[in-house]
Amino acid sequence: MSGRHSAVNEALAEEARHQRTFSAAALQTMTFPPLKFILPGLVPEGATLLVSRPKLGKSWLVLDIAIATAAGRFTLGELRPIAGPVLYLALEDGRRRLQRRITKLLPTFSGSWPEGLTFATEWPRADQGGLDDIERWLTTTTAPRLVIVDTLAEFRKLSNGKTQIYADDYASLSGLRKLASKYNVGIIIVHHDRKAEADDVFDTVSGSLGLPAAADTILILKRQAGAMTLHVRGRDIEENEIALQFDKGSCRWSILGAAAEVHRSAERKRVIEALRDGPLGVSEICAAAEIRSRNTADQLLFKMAKDDEIARAGRGQYALPESYSQDAGKIGKKVRSDGKSLNLQEDGVNLTDLTDLTGPMGAVRNPEAAPASDPWQDYPELPPSCDRRPKPAAPQTNGHAPALGPPGDSLDDFK
Repeated sequence: MSGRHSAVNEALAEEARHQRTFSAAALQTMTFPPLKFILPGLVPEGATLLVSRPKLGKSWLVLDIAIATAAGRFTLGELRPIAGPVLYLALEDGRRRLQRRITKLLPTFSGSWPEGLTFATEWPRADQGGLDDIERWLTTTTAPRLVIVDTLAEFRKLSNGKTQIYADDYASLSGLRKLASKYNVGIIIVHHDRKAEADDVFDTVSGSLGLPAAADTILILKRQAGAMTLHVRGRDIEENEIALQFDKGSCRWSILGAAAEVHRSAERKRVIEALRDGPLGVSEICAAAEIRSRNTADQLLFKMAKDDEIARAGRGQYALPESYSQDAGKIGKKVRSDGKSLNLQEDGVNLTDLTDLTGPMGAVRNPEAAPASDPWQDYPELPPSCDRRPKPAAPQTNGHAPALGPPGDSLDDFK
């Protein structure tokens, strides 16, 4: 009898294995529905992990996305999701706070709030029936579109400290990811980042690498140099960085454009403000303009100089073009205080700004030693090719001109 049961169990196991596997030839002819986006080009179907610092506005963002999906209206200024029912698990909010927030986003009396948006402020944890309850909502709702879990910490299984952190983090999202894949819906999970910075912004997710590994899409909302950037990475979308802006009056987020373009303009403004007090070195510009990377600063300064927004004021120094031309002597004196000749073309001086200079040539080889009455003591020495100041006759000594500088530097050398 036991042998018969064993044979039956083995046959059932073999059948289960057969159902789980498929050949490449069979895969070639399979057809699948096209991938759907909750937000066009930004949030596809699957499990999306939305991460940011606390109190940075991510709950306002997901609430606006939920309302836009349920009501079929625009969100983030220009994105309109396909309308459909939404389940929002607001596990850190109460009904009073939810009502106050929605009142900011929707009219209270001039229109009705969307019936297809379902809220819950209490929900079982994932291992206590929470996943089963989400699946029950998905199966009993007509054409569901989106589930929001705010936050992961209030929904995931509590760790007992006996299992590996990576395994726990991965499991906390894998159940939600499987539900999203099974029912072709989007599930956005709100989470926090850690305080420590990282070279890769996606490494700032609080917890182990198990969380980003389990998610289909990762959105990192981060403040950098006073601007907000939404970093996007996923299995089904291209990596992207989008500049966002939060309007405190309407409590809504909007897309400004590609972060590289928007923030470059903002960085250029900060560089110009930093240089209003005079020329600065690259490290000083980085500190004043809140540019963290020296390589980024070098590239930005090169482009700004090429666009004539700033000018080189010496080796490794930059200034505003107008201040450079108005105060060229001070810049030259600061850059070459050792009394040596200033290479004007190499150091970026606009020679046309110096064509009206007049004065005795060679009087200021060493500006520090120049007489106080010398009107040219604040100006750098000019090469003969571009100096237009009148040149007095030099006194002769034994038929030779007196030396003006180092050996070999006399008027005889210019005959």
